[in-house]
Amino acid sequence: MESKPQGRDFVRVWLGRSIAVAVLAALLPAVPIAAAGQSSPPQSSLIQSSPAPPSPPGNTAPAELVRQTVTAELAAFQDPSVKHQFRSRKQTPRGSQTKLYVETHDAMAGMVIAYDDRPATEAELAGERAHLQGLLDQPEQLRHKQAQEKETTDRFVRILKALPDVYVYEYDGTETATADFGKAGEPLVRLKFRPNPNYTPPSHLSEQALGGTQGTLLIDAERHRIARIEGSVFKDVTFGWGFFGRLDKGGHFLIAQSDVGDGSWEITRMTLSFTGKILLVKSFNMVSDEVLSDFHRVPPNLTFAQGVDLLKAEQTKLAQNHLQSPAESAH
Repeated sequence: MESKPQGRDFVRVWLGRSIAVAVLAALLPAVPIAAAGQSSPPQSSLIQSSPAPPSPPGNTAPAELVRQTVTAELAAFQDPSVKHQFRSRKQTPRGSQTKLYVETHDAMAGMVIAYDDRPATEAELAGERAHLQGLLDQPEQLRHKQAQEKETTDRFVRILKALPDVYVYEYDGTETATADFGKAGEPLVRLKFRPNPNYTPPSHLSEQALGGTQGTLLIDAERHRIARIEGSVFKDVTFGWGFFGRLDKGGHFLIAQSDVGDGSWEITRMTLSFTGKILLVKSFNMVSDEVLSDFHRVPPNLTFAQGVDLLKAEQTKLAQNHLQSPAESAH
C-alpha cells in the first residue's frame, strides 16, 4: 500500500493520520527509533499478569482492543485516497499562529495566514508565497522535502506498530463522545495505560522515552479509532543514557481526534506541556495548545502546484470575508 507523505511541516504542528503517532512525535522530537517488533517477546508475554482486570464491553481484552485499533489507525494513516485541506491555530507563550495546510500527492503544502489572530500583512504573505514558489521552481528542494517526509513517516509508523506492546492497558469505564472528540454521541471505551515492565524494546532510546509516561485512552470500539489520549510524564526520562537529553517529570499531553464529517478522523486538538534538556546543556520549554479545524476533502492525486493554488485561493477568500465582516456588522 502506498504511504501517504506526511512532512516535517506536518510534524511541527503535531499532526498525523494517527493520534498515537502525534503523541510519540511530541515525546520523541529528535530521537531515531529502531524498527518496532524486531526483538519483542511473544504477545502472550506482554499482557498484564493475573488477576485480569475487567474487559471492555464486548469482552475484548484491553490489549487486544488496542491492537485492533492500532491496525485501523495504520490503515487510515496509510490510505492514499484520503487527503484534506485544513486550518491550524497554535497558541504558545509567544503568541499564536494560524496556518492553512493542504495534503498533496507530492508533499504537504502550508501557508501562515495570521499572527496573534491578526491577518498576515501583504509583506508577510509575499514571503509565504515566495517560499512555496521556491519549492516549485527548484525540484531538488521538493524532492528533499519528500524524502524528509517519508523518513519521518516511516519512523512514526514503526513506533505506532509497537504501541500495543509498549504499555499495559486496563479497562476504566466508558464515556460519550462530544463535538470535541470522537464521533459526537457515540460510546467510547476508556483505558488506563502504563509502561509494560515485560516489554523488551529494540531500542534503548524508545524504552527510556516510553517508560516514563502513563495516562488514559478513549477508543471508539465500534470503529476502532482513538478519540482522545491524555497522559503525563511521571518520572524524568533520559534519551541515550542522558547524553541526547532529558524530559522532565511533570510533563502533560492531551490530544483529541474527531470524525471530521466525511467519515475520516483527524486530530482536532493538541495540548502539550514539556520541559527538559537537549544534549545536556540546552533547556527547552514546550508549551502549546493547537486546534485543527475546517477540514475539506481534496482530490487524492492533487499535485503540489495545485495544492499551492488552493492555499492562495483560500487565503484570498478568508481575507475578503475578514474585510466584509466589519462592514456587515455596521448595518
